[in-house]
Amino acid sequence: MRIVADENIPLLDSFFGDIGDIRPVSGRTMSAADVQNADILLVRSVTRVNRALLEGSRVRFVGTCTIGTDHVDQKWLESSGITFSAAPGCNANSVVEYVLSVISLHAERRGVADWSKLRVGIVGAGNVGGELAHKLDRLGFDVVLCDPPRAEREDDDSQEFVSLEEAMACDVVTLHTPLTREGDHATLHMFGRERLSSLTENQLLINTSRGEVIETSALLARLDEPNAPSVVLDVWENEPRIHAELMEKVWLATPHIAGYSLEGKVQGSEMVYQALSRYMGLPARKKAGQFLPEPALNKLSFTSAAEEMDSANIAIRSCYDPRRDDARMRLAMALPAEERGPAFDRLRRDYPVRREFSSVKIQLKGTSKSMQDTFRALGFKLKL
Repeated sequence: MRIVADENIPLLDSFFGDIGDIRPVSGRTMSAADVQNADILLVRSVTRVNRALLEGSRVRFVGTCTIGTDHVDQKWLESSGITFSAAPGCNANSVVEYVLSVISLHAERRGVADWSKLRVGIVGAGNVGGELAHKLDRLGFDVVLCDPPRAEREDDDSQEFVSLEEAMACDVVTLHTPLTREGDHATLHMFGRERLSSLTENQLLINTSRGEVIETSALLARLDEPNAPSVVLDVWENEPRIHAELMEKVWLATPHIAGYSLEGKVQGSEMVYQALSRYMGLPARKKAGQFLPEPALNKLSFTSAAEEMDSANIAIRSCYDPRRDDARMRLAMALPAEERGPAFDRLRRDYPVRREFSSVKIQLKGTSKSMQDTFRALGFKLKL
């Protein structure tokens, strides 16, 4: 059994080495010649999986170790009798923690003592948006959800959705939509000149979904105008050759790594391993937890003298501070134009180990119940 896989999929050998002979290749440059004699193809979001890549090959199973699937022509795979599996929700918590860290920085930057006073509009209520809404709700935020496709499909009153205009009136607008190019609710360039013009300098726009959801030229123009919003971009049009001028104008710029916690990446591998095991009729005995190393930071301690928000900020940023990724990206994009694309990919390939909040135990001595509830809601382990 021959497996061709993106070389950047974590724990390839650990999960798939017993199933077949693995040939790791570059996901960005993967070609039809690379997969010609493969039986199994494992990819990430940088590989376009379609007729051009697979026609005439032996591939009968395709797995993407990612939450998104817009890089895969699922209709063609189905028509060709090729089984497909993805990893929905695998890195949802990682993206949520990215957004929480960004919001905490934004609140501090704006002089907002209680970050939960910020109203948050979530556009796209799938795995990531839904998990973010759940955490923000537990933290006491006023949250609204905008998801027109779900609003149309779900007739019951279990979830109330608002219009995009209402979501865009919030203090924080965060995007978690798939990239769809056709239909009544296409998201391609959903945020163009008209919608961007409605955002003001007191608002924060975060995009961790797909770069093409925001029209680059329109955002560039808006950021040159008075009263422009603060913008945080983790995803970009035309990756890896991103628009350097846009990067210079946004508040925080990161190289498509919001979902790059070690837990999120390993869970993606595990979910595809489980699907492949089912496809082949094999027992799925391996679990992500058995491969996770001890974290570099495993405990923080706060006493009764600690302030709740200050303590939460310290803990959040000890696990993840997006300003570090922003600095690395700006240094990389200062290279000559022809070197920026490869540099962007290297930032992702060589991304430092980042652990989720759950890997850290928080010791609280004589602190309030409110403070304990905040750390629990964030996902930290508590020792009282």
